[in-house]
Amino acid sequence: MEPDPHPHDTSSPDLIRGIGLGSATALNMIDMIGIGPFITIPLIVSAVGGPQAMLGWILGALFAMCDGLVWAELGAAMPGSGGSYRFLNEIYGPKTLGRLISFLFIWQLSFSAPMSIASGCIGLSQYAAYFWPRLDHVYAAHKLSLGLSVLGTLELNWLVSAGTFVAIAGCLIAIFLLYRRITSIGALSKLMWLVVVGTMAWIILSGLAHFNRARAFDFPPGTLHLSRPFFRGMGSSMLYAAYLYWGYYNVCFFGGEVKEPGKTIPRALLLSILLVACLYIVMNISVLGVIPWRELDQAAKSNRGMYTISLFMQRIYGPWAGYSVTVLLMFAAFSSVFSLMLGYSRVPYAAALDGNYFRVFGRVHPEGRFPHISLLWLGLVATAFCFFSLADVIAALVVIRITLQFLVQAIGVIVLRVRRPEMPRPFRMWLYPLPALLASAGFVFVLFSRTNSMKQIRYALVLLLTGLVLYFARALYNREWPFGRAVAPVAHGAPTR
Repeated sequence: MEPDPHPHDTSSPDLIRGIGLGSATALNMIDMIGIGPFITIPLIVSAVGGPQAMLGWILGALFAMCDGLVWAELGAAMPGSGGSYRFLNEIYGPKTLGRLISFLFIWQLSFSAPMSIASGCIGLSQYAAYFWPRLDHVYAAHKLSLGLSVLGTLELNWLVSAGTFVAIAGCLIAIFLLYRRITSIGALSKLMWLVVVGTMAWIILSGLAHFNRARAFDFPPGTLHLSRPFFRGMGSSMLYAAYLYWGYYNVCFFGGEVKEPGKTIPRALLLSILLVACLYIVMNISVLGVIPWRELDQAAKSNRGMYTISLFMQRIYGPWAGYSVTVLLMFAAFSSVFSLMLGYSRVPYAAALDGNYFRVFGRVHPEGRFPHISLLWLGLVATAFCFFSLADVIAALVVIRITLQFLVQAIGVIVLRVRRPEMPRPFRMWLYPLPALLASAGFVFVLFSRTNSMKQIRYALVLLLTGLVLYFARALYNREWPFGRAVAPVAHGAPTR
């Protein structure tokens, strides 16, 4: 009898391995390309102070490729459903520390997922301002400060504009549409893919046809001088680039339904990163060849006029093109919010079924048969994050994910090699352990190299500390590890970005 090539694959036997390389790559790319690349261009340009932002996009792609190799090895070795939830359990011990770390992963996701959803809603509202400029008007803006004896001062900047209510409306409409039995969303996903990729193709071809080299490469004096401001700018730009490229690991979350996962998962991961990187870099350079970078910088600093692509198309073809592309991007933004909310709502639900999260998230609607408590929580928390600026939401989202998920996973792939050298690994990381070390170094660079970097790091530390308190209090009450019996959860999961 031949040995099982995937002895750690505990996927449900009801799952069908029917997703091939083409479908897996397309699903990854759908998850990677949402409204993100269309709303972060001004933020990245402003972070570095010039068209050298293109270096941030290139470094972001290399950074994503290094981390993609981490996911590729883990996804091929553990090709069931669940992604990080499953990996962290196995790496750090499903009966001991892995249970704590996987809990912390779900805990941070309960907040970072709404931030991701809110970023799409805020992006939708900012493009809606192209039709109704009054949506950019800020009625109130305040800074709340909370002194923490150990961590320092926790700052929260919130604002209220007409666009805030459009963003909230987007969240509420998505909740309404999802608060029912969902039989099929395949058509919506395919339509979203066609809209986004078709729009990107239109933008790229238009930009290249009207490309102004002098405008695109209008570097300010001292741009590439390797000074502290340069590295701080690169750190901030790579933070936004990380947000843009995230999603390349989507295939790992439905790994239990992938054909020949040992080959397909790594190939889909790396191919999707390469293809999306080409699209992003060419699109962003083409935009810089039409819109002066100083104009983008001003838009980012004021958080107004962030509908960059609308202005881009208007300058090339006239108002009709600006309005047309705005409609397409608003549709893409809402579709992204819809699919993110659907996928994310299944993750706390799955963890609750495993007994590794709060039981209330495991409740299913009696008629619609969907996890309504998890859905409502994520949707309503997302509405609260709509009161923050887009830059703050993205920065907090990326820092929290890096601290409580990506960094421990990049280190974890090395830990697993040491702890479990005998584990079958259909795909082995190229140049091991260099990509894992570079990914870890990149995460640390993004965390600490930015201006005012401690602001978002404090958010992550607060989530970490509260998560630890909640886990240990529950473990003590239930007499679970480390206070009693060890429990090995069975991981389930849903695609997340």
